[in-house]
Amino acid sequence: MIDVLQREFIYISYYFMVQLRQIFRYWLLGMFIGSAVSVFAKDKIHAIFLGLKQKKMGVLGIIPACLLGIASPLCMYGTIPIAASFSEQGMRDDWLAAFMMASVLLNPQLIIYSTALGTTALLVRIVSCAVCGLAAGLLVSVFYRDKPFFNFSGFRATANHDTDPNLFLRFWKNFGRNVKATGLYFLFGILLSALFQRYVPSEGFAELFGKSNEGFGILMAATIGVPLYACGGGTIPLLQQWMWDGMSLGSASAFMITGPATKITNLGAVKIVLGKWKFALYLAFVMIFAFVCGLVTNLGAA
Repeated sequence: MIDVLQREFIYISYYFMVQLRQIFRYWLLGMFIGSAVSVFAKDKIHAIFLGLKQKKMGVLGIIPACLLGIASPLCMYGTIPIAASFSEQGMRDDWLAAFMMASVLLNPQLIIYSTALGTTALLVRIVSCAVCGLAAGLLVSVFYRDKPFFNFSGFRATANHDTDPNLFLRFWKNFGRNVKATGLYFLFGILLSALFQRYVPSEGFAELFGKSNEGFGILMAATIGVPLYACGGGTIPLLQQWMWDGMSLGSASAFMITGPATKITNLGAVKIVLGKWKFALYLAFVMIFAFVCGLVTNLGAA
């Protein structure tokens, strides 16, 4: 029994180290880029977004709002207080919806992480997240043109931790916080990937999530994105292994939408600003968009 456990430990350790060597550089580079954007560009990005209020762009304002949301390094808990501040200053709800949706789905750090999945998967992630943000803003513009969509009462901008007068120290403190926030999730994701590689037959995985089982596979991928997604860096090793095992690009894209959009730590804050009914609409929108996105992705990859 002990010999069997030792052998399994050696196998899993081997798979773990292989995955770690393959993906560590992407995670590390993502930490550097994310910290650099947060320390040196975050306030400029938010100032540009607030400056859009002075321009009479109408619904077209959702386009720069979406792009700025992707450029913002904040997670949903950081985005909502900032959005509350923007709302107090008269920012349109459809622009805020596009900004917030894009921000929760993607950021500069996650873009760097996702390069480990290959150029095609990276482009699919960027395009699908941008379209999702635009769709969210457009739907709010159409159905909530004359009434408020968000309720930001109780939310205020959080204190800025990047205040050290020494720019070098400010950057490294931010980098340390990023490592602390994502490091365990990253290692756990690699461990899960090693366990999948050791114990889950690639043929069965390809049959479930591959193109041969297209519709159901995409729906399943969108669904498992809800409980499994904890951190962008932690899910990249899993996605990489799944795609090697035969997961279709469409199923992967569905997972990349529902995962961050329904991250458990985000949903409580989302429910507060939306209320029960609009929160249910949000979940339905995310699931439907992810499913359609998966189908379109597989169709384009055919």
